[in-house]
Amino acid sequence: MKSIVLLAALALGAASASAVAKPVEILNVSYDISRELFEEINPAFAAEWKTKQKQDVVIKQSHAGSSRQARSVLEGLQADVVTFNQVTDVQVLQKGGLIGNDWQKRFPHNASPYYSLPAFLVRAGNPKKIKDWNDLIRPGVSSVFPNPKTSGNARYTYLAAYAYALEQNQKDQTKATAFVRKFLANVPVFDTGGRGATTTFVEREIGDVLITFEAEVNGIRREYGDKKFEVIIPSVSVLAEFPVAVVDKIALRRGTRDVATAYLQFLYTPAGQEILAHNFNRVREPAIVEKYKAQFPNVRLVTVEDVFGGWDQVNKTHFSSGGILEQALLNQ
Repeated sequence: MKSIVLLAALALGAASASAVAKPVEILNVSYDISRELFEEINPAFAAEWKTKQKQDVVIKQSHAGSSRQARSVLEGLQADVVTFNQVTDVQVLQKGGLIGNDWQKRFPHNASPYYSLPAFLVRAGNPKKIKDWNDLIRPGVSSVFPNPKTSGNARYTYLAAYAYALEQNQKDQTKATAFVRKFLANVPVFDTGGRGATTTFVEREIGDVLITFEAEVNGIRREYGDKKFEVIIPSVSVLAEFPVAVVDKIALRRGTRDVATAYLQFLYTPAGQEILAHNFNRVREPAIVEKYKAQFPNVRLVTVEDVFGGWDQVNKTHFSSGGILEQALLNQ
């Protein structure tokens, strides 16, 4: 009898240990140029989760243009979390019933753990003497950035150029539209996402300037060194927030809500903020801001809300069918 009880206890203990040890898997659907960033974040979070929860977690990644990724999730890509570069891409999932209406209240800073801005990467010596947005409409200056129709990255670039033009022309929208028409006409090829644009500029050696997030241009400079590229911060740029959200409908069905929430919370911890800043993203944790302040030049940032009246208005005026962007692309 005692042996039977002992065997039963051992079996129960083994079952419990197996349950604890069983790994969990989540999918983070992210924007195109965040690959290297999450290659550092994922193992750091997994180690913390293992220590606290005694459970292994495997984080899988999917990368493409942010707006394209949002459509993929709507069409069935099983994302437990999304880490996008544009609020409207999360709103698409909210309107599609996949994410709760309160998603921006669940995490600090309107669910944006870090931010960046469109910046310039030019070739060594800056042969075209590019310093600000007005240089990018000059004849003979070739700019490289992805298609604003598919890339949140590129939408920020377009909006930053438009905001600059509005300032230079006393908020005259006709003149600002003429400015961005020239700006877009100087783009030799529109890739679908930020990493494709980087490949076009760096590896195919097309263009005089790459316009992408500050984190990306600094990452390229770190990889290749100052002998090949230089970073230029324009006089004014647009604040680019990076919203994150648990995809409620999928995470609840898959039983991953707790780990998915903890994964996004990790981005706000000192450890997470350290990794973000090390990869040239601007963060909000005061100690980390102070530590990395030398690598982030002062720049005047304007917001989509202040200049354009918010994302709903931007989408209606600029990015809708027949909007200013489409007309500018058609009438080059």
